[in-house]
Amino acid sequence: MRSATPWSTVFDEVLLATGETLYMVGVSTLIAVLLGTPVGIWLQLTAPGGLKPRPLAHKVLGFVVDLGRSMPFLVLLVVLTSLTRLLLSTTIGPTAAIVPLAVGAIPFVGRLVQNVLSEVHVSVVEAAVTTGSSTTRIVRSVLLRESLPALVNAIGVTAIALLGYSAMAGVVGGGGLGDLAVREGYQRFNDRYLWSTVAVLAVVATAIQFTSNRVARAVDRRRHASV
Repeated sequence: MRSATPWSTVFDEVLLATGETLYMVGVSTLIAVLLGTPVGIWLQLTAPGGLKPRPLAHKVLGFVVDLGRSMPFLVLLVVLTSLTRLLLSTTIGPTAAIVPLAVGAIPFVGRLVQNVLSEVHVSVVEAAVTTGSSTTRIVRSVLLRESLPALVNAIGVTAIALLGYSAMAGVVGGGGLGDLAVREGYQRFNDRYLWSTVAVLAVVATAIQFTSNRVARAVDRRRHASV
């Protein structure tokens, strides 16, 4: 009968895999926010009733965003294999997994940002327009500032979604907790690895949600004004 893996070994490997997962999720979330936020802003500006209505541009960009959001992540992993190899000369490991993770999250962030910006009350935007503020100033000082708490929550939602995607990336050699769960937990029928990775993923997801909620409350100007 096969002896159980010592808990010390399980702990060391889970700790290493957790670091790889946090690296993948952190970098891909940062890239997705930096590139997805302008997409969301442009979607809002060009929408009917926006500051710069462009029906055709809005429809084209919206179609591309929705197409990206609808593509299953495992399919995206395969489709972007050539791009990943071109950029990094490899398709294996946590760094290689960042490419499909970030690309898959950009349209997700773009649509979240558009939805958040569309919730800013129209009277606030109109007041800024009547003062002669430029579009750039309105976006920076009105739309983004007024929606900052919701944007923080949107980043938290994105990070949690990428945490799940990173586990799937592990199935095809991306490393991290997903790779450890499949390789040691599922394929070798080792429950200690399997349930340890599940527990860590749950803890990380909870920590991300807790942090985003706390930060959102901290930057909520309306909440502070009512105190």
